Amino acid sequence: MSYICCPTKNGILTSKCIFQFTGALTEQYVLQQFLSDTEYVPYYFSPSEHNEIDFVVQRATDIVPVEVKAEENLHAKSLKAYYDKYKPALAVRTSMTDYREQDWMVNMSSFGKPFPEQDLEVLK
Repeated sequence: MSYICCPTKNGILTSKCIFQFTGALTEQYVLQQFLSDTEYVPYYFSPSEHNEIDFVVQRATDIVPVEVKAEENLHAKSLKAYYDKYKPALAVRTSMTDYREQDWMVNMSSFGKPFPEQDLEVLK
């Protein structure tokens, strides 16, 4: 990814181009957390070219959509669209914001201790 805009090592370290990849890097980090810290197998889901869910995981007989945000961005349009259409029992957004339950979803922290215990409880 970095070669596209920063073809040298110094370019990567000294330019701001790396920040355009924070979303992809955060998604990769959360994927690695799923694989190493849980029994869940995450899958990518894209019902159309305009909407994507970063991951879906199966919890018993439920499908749980997971939207990954690299910042404290609390907008999750694709997740909300998925929720409105499929009405899952649980929808999860990971972000820099701490754990919190909201009307139709749960926010889990993306960083710190991988999937803190209180966050994992929601997936059980």
